[in-house]
Amino acid sequence: MPLTTLNSPFGYKNRFLPATKKMNFICYSHWDQLPVSANALFEQAEKGSVFFSRPWFECLSAVERHDRQTMVLACVVTDNTVLAILPLMENAGNTWHSLIHKYTANYSLLLADDDQSQVLTCLAQGLSQLPFNGLILEPIIDEDNQIGALRRAMEMAGFRCDRYFRDYNWIYRVQESSYEDYMAARPATLRNTISRKKRKLEREHGYDIRLFTGDEVPQAMGDYYTVYTASWKQNEQNADFVDNVVAAFSRVGWNRLAVLYIKGQPVAAQLWFVQHARASIFRLAYDKVWKRYSPGSILTSFLMRHVIDTDGVREIDFLSGNDAYKQDWMSERRECFALCFIKQTRSAGRFERFIESLKRTLKRW
Repeated sequence: MPLTTLNSPFGYKNRFLPATKKMNFICYSHWDQLPVSANALFEQAEKGSVFFSRPWFECLSAVERHDRQTMVLACVVTDNTVLAILPLMENAGNTWHSLIHKYTANYSLLLADDDQSQVLTCLAQGLSQLPFNGLILEPIIDEDNQIGALRRAMEMAGFRCDRYFRDYNWIYRVQESSYEDYMAARPATLRNTISRKKRKLEREHGYDIRLFTGDEVPQAMGDYYTVYTASWKQNEQNADFVDNVVAAFSRVGWNRLAVLYIKGQPVAAQLWFVQHARASIFRLAYDKVWKRYSPGSILTSFLMRHVIDTDGVREIDFLSGNDAYKQDWMSERRECFALCFIKQTRSAGRFERFIESLKRTLKRW
């Protein structure tokens, strides 16, 4: 089972592991090195989350990195068929981590259905030979059975695994209900606020909402940034990354950008993703000047109607964060964790110091 690393800037050599059903552990450092068969894994994985899709990971790998970081696609391959992919970031230090961005709401392993136990054993043994002492995978949800199985394989391969709470994630399972059914189940204060503010805004100023999809979205991003500049989020735009995601998702039709205009001026904007009957509420903001009219809530209700009644989604995800307002719109809260895998090859004192350094790394993130 050859362990191959391609174009690593850290210069570690190829190593070899015992062969098992001709499964090879291979680390790729560029997307064009992946066999074409990897596309099937991404197509399967994106059904679970937009954050497991190839366009998302490709946008992550294009982010400018510091401290000599580089992407590593840790794979199990047999007969040129990719059976598993674990997208990672390789660091110059002793700790590697999952390939994520601060906007990543969920991370997971990409795993084929066949021979999963053997594939995970191969993956864990391969990872144990890589030149890191700690590996941090996050954010992980408890119900991710594939990561759970990877954890067991990693522990069998000699890793210690510690779990740390990271954040909350609010979702709503539509279960074939209509928008009217959905709103009827929302708190009365939310329903009344939306109705009252819509009447007040229409009576005092008038407003218009436009929905942009597909190729329209990149052209409308100017209005999106106008709103962000006037909002409380003006310092967290990450414009280059967001633009790359919008361009990539526009090609596959996943973007939903809604903008609320008052007298032609954009005052609220929300960027959602819709794929495989799942809606992800990605970025939202409103102009602080118009706060008294609750333009954000008006726009959220508009998009909720669209994704439920028109797109026919089965699940709506408010992504990371435990903001109080999310509870009004969603119905279920999940916990997200970081899994820290540590090679147990150190003396007791050095091992505990390394654990403490991992904890400090997590706090900084």
